[in-house]
Amino acid sequence: MIKSAISFAALAMSFAGAVMASEAALERGASIYAEACASCHGADLSGEPDWQQRGADGRLPAPPHDETGHTWHHPDPILMAIIVHGTAAVVGGGYESNMPGFGEKYSDEELWDVLSWIKSQWPEDIRARQAEITQQAAP
Repeated sequence: MIKSAISFAALAMSFAGAVMASEAALERGASIYAEACASCHGADLSGEPDWQQRGADGRLPAPPHDETGHTWHHPDPILMAIIVHGTAAVVGGGYESNMPGFGEKYSDEELWDVLSWIKSQWPEDIRARQAEITQQAAP
């Protein structure tokens, strides 16, 4: 599994910078999200219809990244691993997903900008809860 290849400490340090993302970083994140993510996850973060029901191909549709989805239920290192490597690589065990990894197309900084932008769209209470989840997951 890719999880073991991800350095939690390095990602946690990167997260510290992402928490206080600059306006420029958020703009970059929004732009990359529009280019690479919105076609599946929605320009408004709403995801695909029936995202909790497997399609004919056995794969789950793209979930919403707003507060109605489960993105905020995961710590930042897991979210970044999924963004960088793709869902199937992170989950392992033959899991199939349409979510590709973007680590070869974008830099880590650019992908942190995307995650920071997504999180900036959440209500404050959801951001706080997700930050707590990330903190609790730290070694």
